Amino acid sequence: MYKSIINHVYLAASNENFPNAQGEDICTGVAREVEEETGIVADFVEVLSFRQSHKAFLKQKTDLFFLCVLSPRSYEISEQKSEILQAKWMPIKEYVDQPWNQKKEMFKIMANICQKKCEEDYLGFSTVETTTGTGKKSFVYCNADHAKSLNATRDQASSSL
Repeated sequence: MYKSIINHVYLAASNENFPNAQGEDICTGVAREVEEETGIVADFVEVLSFRQSHKAFLKQKTDLFFLCVLSPRSYEISEQKSEILQAKWMPIKEYVDQPWNQKKEMFKIMANICQKKCEEDYLGFSTVETTTGTGKKSFVYCNADHAKSLNATRDQASSSL
């Protein structure tokens, strides 16, 4: 189900087995899932969008579906056949025009978001690492420009100590 375009990996992931079920942060889980299922090593860039659907699994659980951008560090695809049917690098237009994306409203909307990211200045949510009150590492997801600013301010403050 992974669609790859230009120099980013666009990943749609549901929480059926990702990442909350394993206690992972979104930014860590998407990179792990991409590597496990496609063999592509990639770094998290941002969440472009997410969808929430209640009573989705067995009409009991809430499903969260994340559309993320990753920056690849490797490009050779090695498909995990038990998880995905096919993975390939493709131009954004080919991805958007796939019949599946045209027939299913949610996927059509997400394909449109991917296209907008490629063609315009579309900002998603990037991470700002922080800690909880008990000192546990955590992430705040916010506008990508603001995240850069917050991270730069934190880095500047820590380098001046």
